[in-house]
Formats: sequence, C-alpha cells, structure tokens
Amino acid sequence: MITGTWAALLALLYLALSVLVIRQRYRSRTAIGLGTAEGLLRASRAHGNFAEYVPLALVLMLLLEQGGAPAFLLHGLGAALLLGRASHAWGISRSPERLRFRQLGMLATFGVLAVAALALLLR
Repeated sequence: MITGTWAALLALLYLALSVLVIRQRYRSRTAIGLGTAEGLLRASRAHGNFAEYVPLALVLMLLLEQGGAPAFLLHGLGAALLLGRASHAWGISRSPERLRFRQLGMLATFGVLAVAALALLLR
C-alpha cells in the first residue's frame, strides 16, 4: 500500500508539528487560543495548514492507487506532498519568515492536488 506508507510518514510530520505547538504554548503560557505570542501563532498555522490540505491529498492518492495508478505517480505525489509540507512548515514557523520556503511548500501542495485531481478525472 503506497499511499499508506506516505500517510505514515506524513503522520510523523504532523506529530512533530503538534509537539511544536505544545512547546510554544508552554513557552508563552497560553493554554487556550493563541494569545499574543508570535511563535505560537506561527506554530499553530503550520500545524493547521497541514491539517487543512493533507487529508484531501491523501484521499486523492488513495483513490488513484485503488484505480491502478502507476507506483511512480503515487511515490512522486507522496514525496512532493511530504517535502512541500515540510518546506511550508519550516518557512512559516521562522521569524523572520522564510517566505521562499513557505511559497515552495504551497506550490508543491497545490501541484499534488492538481495532478492527483486531473489524473482521477482523466482515468
């Protein structure tokens, strides 16, 4: 199960982003909400943005896999998604922000969504 492998790797990244949010909450002594700490806001958005995009991408990948898509396509999508999400998270969580990494991450994520959706429609 190719998608399962990429889902597991992405889950580990998600856990790491969760730990970063918890660490920022502890540092800023903010139990609920975002308070005024920039670090907490940045960590929270890296985590939230991941949660907003990755599930749909994995669903599309799984549908492609179940439809018999070639392994190279699935691995390419999975690698681009993982690298894109890591790049975005790193870029957005820095202060000052590393905009190039954030943009590269979103471009990779949008590319994965577009390629997977088109591949499904053209099957």
